Amino acid sequence: MGDDNIPPAMTERDRWGGWIMARLDDGWCSALDRRTLLCTIYSRRPMICREYQAGDSDCIEERRIHN
Repeated sequence: MGDDNIPPAMTERDRWGGWIMARLDDGWCSALDRRTLLCTIYSRRPMICREYQAGDSDCIEERRIHN
């Protein structure tokens, strides 16, 4: 997550020791408001989220997996 300013409670270490966004038991991002489907830390979201293109093939695949 580098220099990103994410609330520590919304992060976790991956199996390689790097910091990632925490996921809920169902696989959804811990920062996602499930009622509105909006990011609750939008102004503080990590760079990977800033660069992610909503609606592209990766986005569609993730939605398919977690729906």
